[in-house]
Amino acid sequence: MSAAVKIGQVARETGLSIDTIRFYEKEGLLRRSARTEGGFRLFGPREIQALRFIRKCQELGFSLDEIRELLILRGEDVPACSHVKELLEQKLARVVKKIEELQTLEHGLRVALRKCDRGLKTSGMSHEGCCPVLEEISRATGG
Repeated sequence: MSAAVKIGQVARETGLSIDTIRFYEKEGLLRRSARTEGGFRLFGPREIQALRFIRKCQELGFSLDEIRELLILRGEDVPACSHVKELLEQKLARVVKKIEELQTLEHGLRVALRKCDRGLKTSGMSHEGCCPVLEEISRATGG
């Protein structure tokens, strides 16, 4: 595609919403687009490639600030591989930590669910006794 296209076409080609494209422009991740006489935004191949790059970075979990940094590195003609590697290592370390936290949360929820199942089986589905999970939470919080 060599001609400039309107934002709706860009949205279809990149898989981004029109609002997202406008947001990226507003945040400075994408340079301000040219406009038609009627005020419609026009995007060329360079902007579309930048939007695809931004989308891929977001799929990898990079924040807008990190993407901004990657765009700068991408635009400069300097070796940036070691810096990008460092960013990736930091991102991976955060993901691994988050996975560990989620696994701990999953374990806690499974334990609580088993307690609920046992409590419901022994009480015969009555609501007379207090829920064992609520009792445990109350004890843990000093209540």
